[in-house]
Amino acid sequence: MKSGPAIDGRENLPAAKAGQFRIGGDLGVNRLGFGAMRITGKGIWGEPKDRGEAIRVLRRAVDLGINFIDTADSYGPAVSEEIITEALHPYPAGLVIATKAGFDRPGPDKWVTNGRPEHLRAACEGSLRRLRVERIDLLQLHRIDSKVPAEEQLGALKDLQAQGKIKHIGLSEVSVAQIEHARTIVPIVTVQNRYSVLDRAADDVVEYCERANIGFIPWFPLAAGKVSATGSDLERAAVKLKATPSQLALAWLLWRSPVILPIPGTSRVEHLEENVAAAALKVDDGTLRGLGKLARGA
Repeated sequence: MKSGPAIDGRENLPAAKAGQFRIGGDLGVNRLGFGAMRITGKGIWGEPKDRGEAIRVLRRAVDLGINFIDTADSYGPAVSEEIITEALHPYPAGLVIATKAGFDRPGPDKWVTNGRPEHLRAACEGSLRRLRVERIDLLQLHRIDSKVPAEEQLGALKDLQAQGKIKHIGLSEVSVAQIEHARTIVPIVTVQNRYSVLDRAADDVVEYCERANIGFIPWFPLAAGKVSATGSDLERAAVKLKATPSQLALAWLLWRSPVILPIPGTSRVEHLEENVAAAALKVDDGTLRGLGKLARGA
């Protein structure tokens, strides 16, 4: 599914072939974005193994037409945002950078939910400073903290929006009921849940987002590499199409719903280019529908 002509006029760039979506009705992005979690160190902690390659990845992403980059203050922590700034600031026109807040990071691979309003305010200020922007295009609540009333967490983001520090607000890892409740407090323009052709637990959330025209950002869109398993249905279908399983998995996501914005991440230019090539992959509806049914029944 596609949604209109290329928004920025660069319709010949590879990422534009994925189609377009307007986040919040006004932030026009190509539907194949970039997730910047993997440009940090092992355990999403500290510096990447090759900072220079991480910078090359980000610059190449923009060259290929990617104009939606997703990051978080907790990636590193801070490292991902800092590398994005080093690589791309001053930012090209039309580039949308989304970040997230709501976690403390005590160490590698350790994530502690923190939705206290003072933490969210401090996180927003830190992201503004590191990204060198006056307003964050999209700030997503990384998790709804069960220890803090949702009204307080979303209220803090609503206040930051009223102050002009946030343009739009999104959620991550939420149910349909949580989205509906959040929307009684503040407008929600995106939802970011784990989702892929092999992980369909959020199907109801995808369908809700499509009805409400809310952008759905699948994280782990390649199921942490599981889509490339030898002998899988994806691999067999990909061989017939002269594509990789990862490309086919991304093509399936783009087909699944016009509000889906896949953000495959990588720390290598070669892998980035392979992912972006999925935007131009031609796959018939029958093949894609069959993959979805097989995965759902697995």
